[in-house]
Amino acid sequence: MLQNFTLEKTPFEVITQGPLSVRLAETAKEIETAQHLRYEIFCNEIGAKATPEMKALSRDFDQFDPVCDHLLVIHQPEGQEAQIVGTYRLLLSSRAEKVGRFYTEGEYDIAPLKANGGHLMELGRSCVHRDFRIRPVMQLLWRGIGAYVNYHKVDLMFGCASFPSANVEMHRLGLSYLHHYHRATADLCPRALESIYVGMDLLPREEVSVKTGFHSLPPLLKGYLRLGGMIGDGAVLDYDYNTTDVCIVVKTDKIGDNYVAKFAPREAGPIG
Repeated sequence: MLQNFTLEKTPFEVITQGPLSVRLAETAKEIETAQHLRYEIFCNEIGAKATPEMKALSRDFDQFDPVCDHLLVIHQPEGQEAQIVGTYRLLLSSRAEKVGRFYTEGEYDIAPLKANGGHLMELGRSCVHRDFRIRPVMQLLWRGIGAYVNYHKVDLMFGCASFPSANVEMHRLGLSYLHHYHRATADLCPRALESIYVGMDLLPREEVSVKTGFHSLPPLLKGYLRLGGMIGDGAVLDYDYNTTDVCIVVKTDKIGDNYVAKFAPREAGPIG
């Protein structure tokens, strides 16, 4: 499914930190390796449902992969073979036109974002190998995103961020905290599609402590909020991936290298 798509070289200088580096995938083989990592984490670790073809190949993939850029964190100590240990999928609005929509539009109405007039980029399929869930890996992923955003002059980033497990009762505190304290402004507020909409105001505001609410969130969601992220209206239960999803929106005006170094997630869960 990738053979007919021409991959571009990384449009920014490769960022290194010791044996770790971050850049875009440059070959179909590298994308397939990232898909193997996604399968290991989403299907084997989190419990996502795999199609028969995914099971046969041990890869997580879909129709969006061929038109996305795939950000990779690579671990390669001197004299050893390179290993992809983290990945993020990036989809520019110009690329989404080739598929007809963004992945997020399967769960959310993003009309307010499209109407904003800025250059959009969707973030998704974030995961980190279980042996590398450390801050340097997350910092590199975010520094790579920042460089990519600056190169392509992206104005707004958005995407589905996930709580592990599609049991909404497990996330009452976190969802309520996001609803009460981080709701997107009306002009930038995606809304979950009516047929799958799940209300997030599961606890009254007075019962939600800012401190405990924030600490109840998955690491990646904390990172988005530190970057000024806002949350759309309504959650979605994704039973295929065994997650509870929210829609995150981030203005990119703060995504500078120094800001990312300071506010990148301090830890890495398996997914967002």
